[in-house]
Amino acid sequence: MTQALYFIYDSHCPWSYAATPLVNALHQAFPKMAMNFLHAAHFVGKDSAGEQQVKAVQQVSDVVFTDAHMRYVNSPKSSIKTANFMKWLQNKQPEKQVEVLNAIQEAHFTQGNPLDNKHNFNDIIAEFKLSPSNKVFKDQLSQDAELSLNDIAEIQQMIGTHHFPVLVMTQNDNAIFIDHSKYLSNPKAVVEAVNEELANLNG
Repeated sequence: MTQALYFIYDSHCPWSYAATPLVNALHQAFPKMAMNFLHAAHFVGKDSAGEQQVKAVQQVSDVVFTDAHMRYVNSPKSSIKTANFMKWLQNKQPEKQVEVLNAIQEAHFTQGNPLDNKHNFNDIIAEFKLSPSNKVFKDQLSQDAELSLNDIAEIQQMIGTHHFPVLVMTQNDNAIFIDHSKYLSNPKAVVEAVNEELANLNG
């Protein structure tokens, strides 16, 4: 039996940040499940999610946004370097994806780290003993990160949405679309819901 989780997200998106605790819960419940993180690279330095979206996330989840983040919440964001970095990590050390994504989102949403140049990643690189090449931190998407956009387009077409975040779990040839919005206030409940879906599949 082969299980995999596909998480379409953007590191600088507050809704993706709120959905990550669901990913954590599923990773803990299904430790052998393959994790496929697909960074949407939505923010390219022209806009941001903004204060209104952050406040909406705060109302339905328990994730923390500090003053350090809120001070620049409406400033344009770029997640391109993070998209390259996370794709590099997926290729080189996929077992660290969950922990590193949590660290990246903590850095951005609680420490106010914009993650828009190489030195912003130094603490995370040191903490997780990583060695990304300099080309990861270019201002353009890497070829590998662009390939993720193709995968995202296929998944979004399959489930009929262009929005993110998106969570899809597969078991062999079966796919379960997980409505993350139902579990943002209680991430652990997603595990029970997925187990029910799997029980139905296994009949």
